[in-house]
Amino acid sequence: MDKIEKEEEEDEEEIKITSIFDKKNVITLGNAELDKKVGGGIPTSSLSLIDGPNASGKSVLTQQIMWGGAQQGFTIASYTTENTIKSLLKQMDSLSFDISDYFVFGKLKIYPIRVRGVEWVEDVPFLKYIVNDLKKKREEIVVIDSLSIFVSHSSETDVLDFFTACKCLCDSGKTILVTLHDYVFNEEMMTRVKSICDAHIRLRIEEVGDRLVKTMEVAKIRGAKRTTGNIIAFEVEPDFGLRIIPITKAKV
Repeated sequence: MDKIEKEEEEDEEEIKITSIFDKKNVITLGNAELDKKVGGGIPTSSLSLIDGPNASGKSVLTQQIMWGGAQQGFTIASYTTENTIKSLLKQMDSLSFDISDYFVFGKLKIYPIRVRGVEWVEDVPFLKYIVNDLKKKREEIVVIDSLSIFVSHSSETDVLDFFTACKCLCDSGKTILVTLHDYVFNEEMMTRVKSICDAHIRLRIEEVGDRLVKTMEVAKIRGAKRTTGNIIAFEVEPDFGLRIIPITKAKV
């Protein structure tokens, strides 16, 4: 009888573990504490905007999400203006996000967009080119890090059309995350873009006492099962990724 009960308990535990990874309605960040702070994770089939100044942690946050999503079995496409394929894999490995196997087996595809030294020409629909390329991709999660350079050379109409087109792709099943520098939009334009997006995460660098601290505000996550809107302090730690630090510690 004891042996049967033990086997039943092991079966139940296996079901629990399996169910965690079968639940693909939310993308985990691969960190239970972070998931809790963002309302349980990033909803699938959603459009997320992550904005902040230089060195505020935008790229690391998207890499954290990519790591969590890959572990769940999602396929991922990453457009990057910040890295080459080699440098992105190396950077993620330095944070203990060893995603190289997913890359080798085609579960992660990286598309570097070289913008240095490019002479920008007016009236070239860069954002439309990106949308058309997104439509061809079969990957479930798409990360664009960062869109700033393209937005800076586009009209407001083109920008709104881009985000609207991305939202339509999300309605058909894709999950898209876009990072932006906080200086690219005025307040009115930012409000209009945020209204299109399902989620908005705002990163900042705050002066607390005599030190600079990175903060994250989960301003909105549509359909989140847990409370959002709180502001948390964090640091980027080698061999770990994003680590939440208590506000009291940040003030020390």
